[in-house]
Amino acid sequence: MSIQPEFPFTAVIGQSRFKLALKLAAIDPRIGGLLVSGPRGTAKSTLARGLPEIVPDPVAFVNLPLGASEEMLTGTLDLQRALGEKQVAFSPGLFARAHGGVLYVDEINLLPDNLVDLLLDVASGGINHVERDGISHRHEARFILLGTMNPEEGELRTQLQDRFGMSVRIQERFNVQERVEIARQRELFERDPVTYCRRRQSEQDALRDVLQQAIRLRENVDCPEDMRMEIAERCLAADVDGLRADIVWIRAALAHAALGGVTRVRLDDVDAVEGLVLDHRRRDRKSCPSDAPPESPASSPSERHGRQGREDGDWGQMPPLGQPTAAVSKYRAAVSASGADSVDRRNGSAFSRRQGRRGYGSRLSGYMGSRLDWFRTLAANPGQWPLSRLRFRRRRCGDPVLHLILLDTSASTLRNSRLADAKAAILDIAEQAYLDRAQLAILGFGNQQVRMLLSNRRTPRGLRCLLDRIEGGGGTPLRSVIERAAQYQEVMHRTQPELRFCTYLITDGRSSASLSGLALRGDTVLIDMETSRIRRGRATEIAETLGAAYHPLPA
Repeated sequence: MSIQPEFPFTAVIGQSRFKLALKLAAIDPRIGGLLVSGPRGTAKSTLARGLPEIVPDPVAFVNLPLGASEEMLTGTLDLQRALGEKQVAFSPGLFARAHGGVLYVDEINLLPDNLVDLLLDVASGGINHVERDGISHRHEARFILLGTMNPEEGELRTQLQDRFGMSVRIQERFNVQERVEIARQRELFERDPVTYCRRRQSEQDALRDVLQQAIRLRENVDCPEDMRMEIAERCLAADVDGLRADIVWIRAALAHAALGGVTRVRLDDVDAVEGLVLDHRRRDRKSCPSDAPPESPASSPSERHGRQGREDGDWGQMPPLGQPTAAVSKYRAAVSASGADSVDRRNGSAFSRRQGRRGYGSRLSGYMGSRLDWFRTLAANPGQWPLSRLRFRRRRCGDPVLHLILLDTSASTLRNSRLADAKAAILDIAEQAYLDRAQLAILGFGNQQVRMLLSNRRTPRGLRCLLDRIEGGGGTPLRSVIERAAQYQEVMHRTQPELRFCTYLITDGRSSASLSGLALRGDTVLIDMETSRIRRGRATEIAETLGAAYHPLPA
């Protein structure tokens, strides 16, 4: 059975930056690999798989599947020799097969954490060290790490992202003629792959010769002192962490100069690779607003009355408005002011013997340094405030957890700083997620649209700034956000079947959309932001429909 050839590298239309980055990685693998992000259908995998065909010397192209085990990646005991010959021998894994070639990970952002940790270990030292099943083995594992991802399905762990020497974010939009030609070329290839590749062979050979010459010239290319100073100054201006960017930038500039057939790095070479090196390393330098929320834009009585009229009537007409995060979460403030006489360590709840019922006492803060588990506490106190049954975070490493927050940013949530209070509650949830090494994701819904505000990742340093920049306004696409959340959970479940979901729906319930037929995975809590004296009770209906625990946001 013959293997169908890959679509030729030179036949891909557009994607000039992506192609350049792949060429540079082939010229000097020490640059550190390439991370490519972009939506589906933008030839990410096609170009990646076409790389081995243009590399002068044949190299291995090893695919790391998302469902791989640690043994498949690192290698393990050779069972055949152990059982047949009664010898303890090492059976190489994907790291060994990729040595000197390309290790390709499609949807690398969905790779389980245990495999990400292994990649980090090997990528940092180029050595795979295996200690398991009665064997002790070490071998070199140096390869071009090539990862592709769709950012809509989650972000990449920061530690692994920084290990990539270069990155490309595909945002290319094709015109009508280009789209027609791309579809035509793909149709011709699929009709007769062998003939199509044969017709492109001369272009492939020409590119291979160019790369061969660049590889030979690379060792003779010099980077003058003024160009090194230029690179260092730009790295400082970009506020990147550490010195990896400087080193990678110099290597990429040297490779670019070699690709152009010159032996001295010029300013053009430095400019050409700047985005490839810095785009995934730049830090957000925007200043954070003050913790204290500013005075509401609608401060006069007439303006407040007008706002209330719009919220209670036509909710979708308020223009987008920002609202900084409240200085202190009311959850945190209320719990800090209370305590418990004793703690039931069997179920993690606090109760007061003096009152004869579950409630607050005086010694909660002294309970073995434990932290409250906000999700389990809210779920255990449906519709109650103050909280009467507290749940503490378990001090053990269990299944991975994703905290998914659905934040209502519609116009009606701006009343009485409700959006600011909701953001403060999110900071509490995020703190717990950070301490538990759990993942965090935030979907915002307002202005009749659903947006991914934060893809699944560890809690970022700039979360408060991110929350402060979220604006509110427009209508409430409640059904759309539940559908999007369910789809998102399904994608994450396929890649991490053991992942546990904790979903927080933060809304005032001001939507008439039907949620019939919708369901979310895992546990769900609805946090009600409504503050009207006469509650409509819509949020409780939504909670009942979704099978969620109901909890009002403290006033």
